[in-house]
Amino acid sequence: MITYDVAVIGGGIVGSAIARLLGGADLSVALLEARGDVGDGTSKANTAILHTGFDAKPGTLESRLVARGYHLLGEYAAATGIPVERTGALLVAWSQEQLDALPGLRDKAGRNGYTACEVVDAAEVYRRVPALGPGALGGLTVPGESVICTWTTNLALATDAVNRGVRLLRHHRVTAVHQDADVTRLTTTAGEVTARWVVNAAGLGADRLDALFGHDRFTVTPRRGELLVFDKLARPLAPCIVLPVPSSAGKGVLVSPTIYGNVMVGPTAEDLADRTATGTSEPGLAFLREKAAALMPALTKEEVTATYAGLRASIGQDDYLIDLDAGQRYLLVGGIRSTGLTAGMAIAEHVAGLLGEHLDLAQRAGLPAPPRMPNLGEAFTRPYQDAAAIAADPEYGRVVCFCERVTRGELRDALASPVPPADLEGLRRRTRAMNGRCQGFYCGARVREIFEGETE
Repeated sequence: MITYDVAVIGGGIVGSAIARLLGGADLSVALLEARGDVGDGTSKANTAILHTGFDAKPGTLESRLVARGYHLLGEYAAATGIPVERTGALLVAWSQEQLDALPGLRDKAGRNGYTACEVVDAAEVYRRVPALGPGALGGLTVPGESVICTWTTNLALATDAVNRGVRLLRHHRVTAVHQDADVTRLTTTAGEVTARWVVNAAGLGADRLDALFGHDRFTVTPRRGELLVFDKLARPLAPCIVLPVPSSAGKGVLVSPTIYGNVMVGPTAEDLADRTATGTSEPGLAFLREKAAALMPALTKEEVTATYAGLRASIGQDDYLIDLDAGQRYLLVGGIRSTGLTAGMAIAEHVAGLLGEHLDLAQRAGLPAPPRMPNLGEAFTRPYQDAAAIAADPEYGRVVCFCERVTRGELRDALASPVPPADLEGLRRRTRAMNGRCQGFYCGARVREIFEGETE
């Protein structure tokens, strides 16, 4: 049995980023994922915003890592082809109390190192977003906020890790921990994995895994966020991300363009007990429709293409919980909420800084170049639009999913990639197939046929 130098538990964005960075050193690294695919938990369903960190709590670890991650992920996206649209954002004040709060929010952004925010009047708010409902009193611009593809981000990091020699072990849910003098034995649903060091980046399951190491320091409360996705015809209504002024109740509901050309409204924020409750609810969707009608009345005339919900790992504190126990050779990465998308690569840096006191993390010479990811962004050239790509390979001109313009070549490439999909949902996240208006009604059978033919 192989004894790995480090086992990273959790194949979401944070775990994949950590595995990628450790995989660049002269170490043997395993990335354990409980599900059948990377990014199949919290990382797959969020608001997909690349945050400047302007509204983080100043002085926190989260604030520092989000600000650092914003730049790291921006550079990595450019190198790998992760689609990013620099749309900017606008906080809109709908009451005098919210309007009075804007200068303080601008100053808070400055304390977080982001100085580009500007308070604007109602006329400027409506000039920027004409489709907003009546009653806006003013706003705060955040020009650096962007929309990004969270699916491609996770897959790029995991693919990079695998290319660097990390062993990806899917369907490996940890059920027991046995610590010996020099190694830790992890009992999983697919057998035993042995490692000298363990990093817990298990997201919604981080507290339960932490308990297996003998700790009782936090509890994860799954916080469900439901979202409505409107048809691409609605996209001109939302030229930028429209944010509410945060209150004691939370950040509230936003209206945002998506990287795929749609408009999204949400999320809700509902604390649950069930860590698998990713279904939408009738009250949640009714609430979002009501909010959409007030924020942007024209949206009520547009079709809802999809609804979905994600679970965020709330731990009841306003900061990340990252802690190293040298005696146990164990490092916890807990309480990483939706900002983990932006902060993931910076969290990996922070983890490497802690582990670097005990392991040699000098990066190897001759590491493979970052993977070049397929473009899923609607604002950039897709294969069906690329005459040169089609001339070189006609499969890029054979459209299978007509709603999202996904080609046979893209499906083939995803199935042959270093981290291939385990099921149709994984193929959907890699290509956008079945994500359009018909939700797979017309193309689903053909996509399934291709998937089963390529994976037999």
